[in-house]
Amino acid sequence: MSSQEDGAAEPGPDTETPSSSSSTGDIITVTIGATVPTGFEHTAAEEVKEKIGVDARISKDRGRIYFPITTDKLSQVHLLRSVDNLFVVVEEYDHYQFKESKEETLMELQQLASKLPWTNALEVWKLNGTLKKKKGYRKGGNGTKVKPNSEASDATVADAEQQELPQAASSADGQTKAESVPDSADADVEASMQVSEEAAPKAKLIKFRVTCNRAGDKHSFSSNEAARDFGGAVQEFFQWKADMTKFDIEVLLNIHNEEVVIGIALTEESLHRRNISHFGPTTLRSTLCYGMLRLCKPQASDIILDPMCGTGAIPLEGSIEFNSSFYIAGDNNDMAVNRTVNNICHIQKRRADKGSASGLPIDTVQWDLCNLPIRTGSVDIIITDMPFGKRMGSRKKNWDLYPSCLREMARVCAPGSGKAVLLTQDKKCFAKAISRMGGLWKKLHTVWVNVGGLHAGVYLLKRTGAVFGQTPEDVYESRGTVNTQGGEEHGKELS
Repeated sequence: MSSQEDGAAEPGPDTETPSSSSSTGDIITVTIGATVPTGFEHTAAEEVKEKIGVDARISKDRGRIYFPITTDKLSQVHLLRSVDNLFVVVEEYDHYQFKESKEETLMELQQLASKLPWTNALEVWKLNGTLKKKKGYRKGGNGTKVKPNSEASDATVADAEQQELPQAASSADGQTKAESVPDSADADVEASMQVSEEAAPKAKLIKFRVTCNRAGDKHSFSSNEAARDFGGAVQEFFQWKADMTKFDIEVLLNIHNEEVVIGIALTEESLHRRNISHFGPTTLRSTLCYGMLRLCKPQASDIILDPMCGTGAIPLEGSIEFNSSFYIAGDNNDMAVNRTVNNICHIQKRRADKGSASGLPIDTVQWDLCNLPIRTGSVDIIITDMPFGKRMGSRKKNWDLYPSCLREMARVCAPGSGKAVLLTQDKKCFAKAISRMGGLWKKLHTVWVNVGGLHAGVYLLKRTGAVFGQTPEDVYESRGTVNTQGGEEHGKELS
């Protein structure tokens, strides 16, 4: 079963050596792969260069980057704000020559398992054990019982199939499947590791799973078949035990057209699950929020406004990562405002428990987004997730809502210097609304992203020097012409 384009595999350009490794004493150099929000690959590469000091390679397949690190910097990789999932590359092939027949190809994949340079990747996996964010059990997470060896590969396949479905339904942002799988509890892992197995290379028994992400229409095999046969060969080679839910190691087989990357997952739960404890119907990933914030380059003392904050994901991410600015989070729905307040309190408590300063430069208010209680020209940056008209709001109402809220945003935004970063999938309505602004906004840049399987745009706008209220459009269309009380159909629990 082929996975979606953003959940697929990737490759490696010619500029970098495969995960291969050079060992220098106890320090190992490996290649790390990271899944990132689709469209923000360059933003993630910039962050890697800024915080780790290495150049990242952007995959030909959207939603992934690769960069080399030494193992002494492994902990820094987990602190990146723009990446969802991490894996260490075992080997990568830019132009893998698949056989024409399915049987020959699958046989070759089986033979490949014993030829790969696993050593350094497994060393990184061991070092990573103390760094990764642990996942707890999810609903019904007792885990399936391990099937006999003869069925182990089929179990791997069945699991791969189950993982692709939620992946497509969530946000094809290029995540590895590791994110959607229940995790193993440490106690169970330790207990299982006490079991000895004949010919086991180590005293402890390792449990594993293979996940195949495949994209491309010229393959003679399915994701399930590749996971099954490659997984069976890995099991035979290492004498590991297959377990679909309480696995210690997740081996990734990423195939994108002729590009093949074999890796070992370093994250059990996506790194975007970091700020939100109270979710709304359309809560944005924190990694996508970070990309939007970097796009507008917040400066010290900037006043940053999210007029449709939903659960507060954007201002929360900003107040943590760009904390020299001040954030105002507002929404016209009382439930959304309550969720934002609860999420802020959750972060403050977590910070206090760790002994760090708990205060955040953020405030929350309930308002009518077309009549904001904010002084004209007093806001530096407006950043928000606008209603798509899908799960929240409606396409029809957007035709009235978008012009009214864009005009109100233009009023409160500083003329000549203010910026807006707006996310929406309703591209036609947004373009028409901008054209009705009488030159108050100038579109600078658009980043195309995948949000929950929807093709959406992140628009970077600059507030022109035009004086608000003096263009023909402003005079003709007075403020507050839209009724925004529609049960928060537009107040969209965004973010």
